[in-house]
Parts: sequence; C-alpha cells; structure tokens
Amino acid sequence: MSYRMLQAAALGLGILTFQGAISPLHAETQSATWALTGQLQPLAVHSLMLDITQAGSTMVAVGERGHILRLSADANQWQQVATPSQAQLTKVFFLDANHGWAVGHDATILATQDGGLSWQQQFSSPELARPLLDVWFADSQNGIAVGAYGLFLRTTDGGQSWQKEFHPELLSQDDADYLADLKQQDEEAYQAESDSILPHFNRVIALEDKRLLMVGELGMVAISEDGGRLWQRLEFIYDGSLFNAIERDKQLYVFGLRGHAFSAPEDMSQWQEIKMPLESTLNAAAPVKGGLLLVGNGGAVIRLDNNLHAELVTQRRGENLSAVAVDPKGRLWIAGTKGLFELKQQ
Repeated sequence: MSYRMLQAAALGLGILTFQGAISPLHAETQSATWALTGQLQPLAVHSLMLDITQAGSTMVAVGERGHILRLSADANQWQQVATPSQAQLTKVFFLDANHGWAVGHDATILATQDGGLSWQQQFSSPELARPLLDVWFADSQNGIAVGAYGLFLRTTDGGQSWQKEFHPELLSQDDADYLADLKQQDEEAYQAESDSILPHFNRVIALEDKRLLMVGELGMVAISEDGGRLWQRLEFIYDGSLFNAIERDKQLYVFGLRGHAFSAPEDMSQWQEIKMPLESTLNAAAPVKGGLLLVGNGGAVIRLDNNLHAELVTQRRGENLSAVAVDPKGRLWIAGTKGLFELKQQ
C-alpha cells in the first residue's frame, strides 16, 4: 500500500486505517443478519467517531465499523441505530431534517429518509480500495461525493445511481503537463495514471453565494459555480494538506496539517495565515459566539475570535478530535478517538 493511500486513510487524524476488502453486501439477508447480530454495541458512543452534524431537532454522528448514532431530543442521550455496512464512515450530511447521506471506506454511501432512524446502502466499491471523505447535496436529487486520489462521484437521481467523474482542471500544472504528454505516448499508462494522479479531495462546502469550495491535498483550494461540474483551482499560499473549510460572516477559513490555518474575504482575493497556539493538525470547526471553535489532533480545542486571534481552550491529551458541532439547544458536541462528548461552554 502506498504512502499516499495511507495519507488518505488518515484524513489528517493519524488514526484511520484501511479495512481489508470485504464482500459487497448485495444480498438483503446478508445486510439484515449483520444489522441484527453484530453491529449494535452498548459502548459505541465511546468508539472512534469521525463526524457529527445537525439533522433537524436531532444530531447524527458517524464513525468506525459503520456506527451511526443519533442524539435523542427526548431522552437527551446518544443512541445507536442499525446500518447495512461495516465500512468505517468518515462524513455525514443532512439536506433537511429527514434526508441525509453518510460516506466512508470502500467508497460506501448510505442514505436515510427518516432523519437517521434507518439507513440504506446506495453504493459501495471495495475494489476501489479508497475512502470517500465528504458528501454534499444541492437538493434531494443532485449530489456529489468526493474522496482519496480525486475520487469524485455524482448522482442526479437521489443516489439511486452514482457516476464517476474525472476533473483534470484540478491537477497542478506540472501534473497536467505530465498527463498530456503521457496520453500521446501510452494510452494504457495514461488511463492508469489518471486514476490516481489527482490530489485527495478532503472537504466540499456550499458558500453563501451558492458557489462550492473544495479543499484537499497539496494546498488544493478550488471553486465551482455550477454544482461541481467544472472547477477552478486557485493559487494558494501553502502546499500542504488542507482538511476542512468553513464560512462565517462573509469570511472564509481553511485549515489542516500541523496547525496551518488561513483566512480570506469571500472573494478570496488575499489569503492571510493565522497563527495557532499549537502545531496540531486541525480537522474541523464550528461557529460560536464571537468566532470559531476548532478541534484537532492531540486533543486540541482552540477558539479563534473575529480578529483572528487564536487561543487554546483545552487539550485532551491522548485523543485526536475529528469533528465539532452545535446542537439545537446550543450545546457543543465533539467527536474523536474516544467517542462523543459535550464541551461545556464558559
């Protein structure tokens, strides 16, 4: 397995590993047997969780072994739900209170139409041996899922079918020139190289002006004005991996490896590096009063104010933190290597 493939699995956390290829869960009996016998575990809330998001009046979190948990508004506790997959899940997205998608290893895509109470597998491809790292939908029919080595899937029918796309406009200039030369010399080698030459696509978000912003490996920052069908790769001031992005008050923030974080106005005319109190890799952020809360490796929890001043809030040593979100009651929830916990706000 190549070093870059291991990087993709790590997703900046240093904690993920690829699962071995598993048989596709095509048979309904196979899925049902797994859901009923092996997956529901009483300590799942303390297992590796990689993402968390709001779904109407509830919260939904995803993680290892296909685990999906919901925060019950009535019981006020996390409850695991059955899913048809054992694949490690890396990201979850909800279009509204009912319609959501989760993605993960083996290019797995799961969907729900009831707020996360039940899930159906829409796509899985163990032979790709690479994870999907994010998913986004414009409406109930049109969505994209992105991941390692430029893996890019699109649906126009709500996920009933997914088509793979290749986006050469996201190549660096050197890689684009190399690929063009290779195509003229060796078509077979060109096809093989095209399947792995793109950078890892780590995060895609919709901006307030309806454009899409995508960040990834090798300092990739790209913008799309047509739902991700065509991208423009921007010149950027850093060539390391970027793992996440967020927009707040018409200001954009991107961040990633070893505490590197940057901010720019919505036109992205000029990026400014933000000094962080630690060099820990930053994985996620959530808006809080007066700024942002960022979480990352080494248990780092950092508050960034509107003046771009960063301050360490706490550090949970021995943990890597992968996601942070605010629930409908205003509580802060954090996901990481030791599961889910609430961060009390001061």
